Amino acid sequence: MDWRDVTYNKTFEQEVRGLERRRASTVCAIEEIESLLESLYKLDGGNWLGRGEVQDIVMAATIAAHEHFLAGWRMEERGA
Repeated sequence: MDWRDVTYNKTFEQEVRGLERRRASTVCAIEEIESLLESLYKLDGGNWLGRGEVQDIVMAATIAAHEHFLAGWRMEERGA
């Protein structure tokens, strides 16, 4: 694995753990996480300053973690 993979995986795992803690410890509705994801999409699309490679990797992993978390939560709600 190169540093890009390590950075992506570490960020993804940290984000998922943070989302799990948030859901477990507060009154957190799925709509709140959906709103966060929408904000991340906007931030990602607004790369007008040029974040650089590391920040692009972190943003991609953060978005993927939120998508993954929401998909799991939705499946849970459907009883799957």
